[in-house]
Amino acid sequence: MSAISARGSSDIGGWIEHRRGDGELVGWMRPEGDGFVPVDLLGRDVAGEVEWLVAEELLDELGIGYLADPYGLTLPEAREGQPPLRVRIIEVSTRRIRVKKDDFGAIDAALLEYTLEWPMPPELRPLTVQEVRDGFVTGDADGPFGSGPAR
Repeated sequence: MSAISARGSSDIGGWIEHRRGDGELVGWMRPEGDGFVPVDLLGRDVAGEVEWLVAEELLDELGIGYLADPYGLTLPEAREGQPPLRVRIIEVSTRRIRVKKDDFGAIDAALLEYTLEWPMPPELRPLTVQEVRDGFVTGDADGPFGSGPAR
């Protein structure tokens, strides 16, 4: 397991948890000015300063489904122009974000995990719809940073 980023702050003192009807945490509302900034589980601002009810609605609409989406992780040792490693989030807390190389469910694949600081660092980003549509894959026959069509 590798640690990637040295930035981040888990100081959420004063933030207000927001949970959906079944009790699942979906984010926080950070007091700011006369309103609140909704913040997702990865520590990203969902919107600017809004009223309480709007912040709640935005977090409810966002939900937690984005945690299951594929992400791209730019590794420190990646060469110029290499695509990021396709990863999946396996754990999120205000202390860390853990991701693993997307193995597409292969039971014989080597488990490559990376631990990142929270909030989500710039090295980790959601893959675009086009990247997913084009079969964005890394670690295939082109090598650990190669990319090519999904097979």
